[in-house]
Amino acid sequence: MKNKIKLELRRNPISFIFFFIGFAIIVFVVGTLFNMLYKQLIVSPTYFIAILKDQYVLKSIGLTLYASVLSTILAVIFGIPLAYAIARNNFYGKNIIESLIDIPVIIPHTVAGIALFSLLSRRGTVGSIFGNLGIVFQDSLWGVVIAMFFVSYPLFVNSAKEGFISVNPNFERVARTLGASQWKSFYQIAIPLSYHNLISGAIMSWARGISEFGAVVVIAYYPMIASTLIFYRFNTGGLQESQPIAVLLILLCFVIFVFLRLISKKKG
Repeated sequence: MKNKIKLELRRNPISFIFFFIGFAIIVFVVGTLFNMLYKQLIVSPTYFIAILKDQYVLKSIGLTLYASVLSTILAVIFGIPLAYAIARNNFYGKNIIESLIDIPVIIPHTVAGIALFSLLSRRGTVGSIFGNLGIVFQDSLWGVVIAMFFVSYPLFVNSAKEGFISVNPNFERVARTLGASQWKSFYQIAIPLSYHNLISGAIMSWARGISEFGAVVVIAYYPMIASTLIFYRFNTGGLQESQPIAVLLILLCFVIFVFLRLISKKKG
């Protein structure tokens, strides 16, 4: 075993050097999270146990997961057609469209929240129209969902686009020569062959929605999702009140995230 390691080091030493340099990132991330987990679960688990019985906290986390699922569904519904159109066509202004897609990732998310509030509040340009239809975004579940969607959809669209680009368009052309419609060749060839990218994009979009705070807190401070509640508890009670909720959210999201990753690989 030692001889194999030495042989590998001689063949490709730069990979090992780079690995150990890059491993510092992993150590930093794991160390940061482990420190908080250790303090809450080992040193003083009393507050964490109390949080597990706090119905308001559990409801807030449940609302966070639910809202993020809804935002991810929106990203999939609207993102797949957009990603496919960009992947399969070259047109004037394509680079501009791709840049516009990435804007929510670049701008500060409080700015995104202010923009959404201006558009979708009760007195906003579009919000007043939806308000007449009984759909309210300001301080409502739909406000949370739309804020999550705004900041997370680029992750899905870009992943889906890369998936469609990786699928040889000749496969779809052949299917059409054999009698398949354009729609049939799309969902029977393009979708299955880009499955991993679509699933990966959906998972990342879902995770990004859960972590959102800046945009949500501006347009929909209520109902409180987990990130807003943690912020509120930190301002009113410091680490003692906020850290146990953060730990619970980390553990829950980690378990779900790993599960979804394993399922997507197994099905692929």
